[in-house]
This record gives sequence, C-alpha cells and structure tokens, in this order.
Amino acid sequence: MTEETPGFEEKPDVPSGATPDDAEPKAASSSEEGAAPAGDASEKAGLTAQLDQVRTALGERTADLQRLQAEYQNYRRRVERDRIAVKEIAIANLLTELLPVLDDIGRAREHGELVGGFKSVGESLETVAAKMGLQQFGKEGEPFDPTIHEALMHSYAPDVTETTCVAILQPGYRIGERTIRPARVAVAEPQPGAQTVKAADESGTDKAAEQADDKDSGGPDEG
Repeated sequence: MTEETPGFEEKPDVPSGATPDDAEPKAASSSEEGAAPAGDASEKAGLTAQLDQVRTALGERTADLQRLQAEYQNYRRRVERDRIAVKEIAIANLLTELLPVLDDIGRAREHGELVGGFKSVGESLETVAAKMGLQQFGKEGEPFDPTIHEALMHSYAPDVTETTCVAILQPGYRIGERTIRPARVAVAEPQPGAQTVKAADESGTDKAAEQADDKDSGGPDEG
C-alpha cells in the first residue's frame, strides 16, 4: 500500500514559469464567460421593457398636453366672443336710450330750429353715435321690407307697382347687421284694378300702333 504523506495535496499542473495561483483565475473566468450571454440578454430585455413604458407614458402626456391646449384655445375664443357680444349689447342699450334725443334733433332740423349752440350740440351727439356704429336708414320711395320697416299708415296709389314707402315717419337705426329700431313708415300699394287697366291700355296702344304700321305700308297684302 502506498502511504500518503500528510500535509500535501494534489494540485493541477502548472505551466513552467507560472505560479500555482494562475490556474484558479482561469477557471473562474471560464465560468463567467459561460454565464455572461444569459445575463446580457436578461438585462437587455429589462431595458427594452422600461423603454416601452417610458414611450407609452410620453405618448399619454403628449396627448394630454394637446387636449389641454385645444381646450384653452376654445376657451379663449369663447371668452373673446362673449366679450364682443357683451360690448355690442351695452352699446346697443345706450344708443337705444338716445334715439328719442336723435329724433328731436331730426325734427328740429326739419323745422329749421337747429341753430346756434343747440345745432353744435346736436351735430356732436350725432357724430359720436355714428362713431359708435349707429347707422340711420329709411328713405321715401324704397320698397317696403317688413324685416326693417314698420308700417303705421296704409294707402293706395296709382303710380306705384309694389308696396312702397311713401313717407318716413321715424327713421330706423341699426348697428352693423343688428336692427335696434325699424323705420316707421307710411306705405302705398298699387290701386286695385290698376294693373288690369294698365295692361289693357298697353294692349290697345300696341294694336293701334300695328294698325298705323299697316296703313303706312298700304294695308295687308290681297290674295
């Protein structure tokens, strides 16, 4: 039997010129190289998942920001529209209260009483009202329009072919496209039967003209 010498252990072969400890790092590095590919793949999968989460969160935040921006723009437009509407209503209410004064100025002008200091004040008031957008309308001879005219008097006239404003009792006023008071007018309609008589007269005139033409040309040809 072979007796083992106590205190000595078998060691792997070590190349000449190398220390005994050189064998252990090589074995350790070999095990690390075998485990490295699996660890890198797991770490890469984790980073990809985190990147996907970040992209999803970024898309959600971007959508939220765009929605908030659109809501803010709509809010600004709505506020601006309401502000303009409130301003127009306030101006219309003010000018409506001034219409009786403007009517008095107009009547004084028609009667030749707009003179002196009263004339200067009246014209200044009319200028200010015009700068605020007040426009006067309503003229004699224009066709009657129930959307802007209010008929206070009615009559018939043979010299009109449609319902016509023959007198302006009170002028109308508007601000832009908004009518704040219709023009109060007297209207006249065509005389009943006048169109029939006129058509008959025109027909008779045409026949007389044709007969005169035939006479001048020697009459109709004889067969």
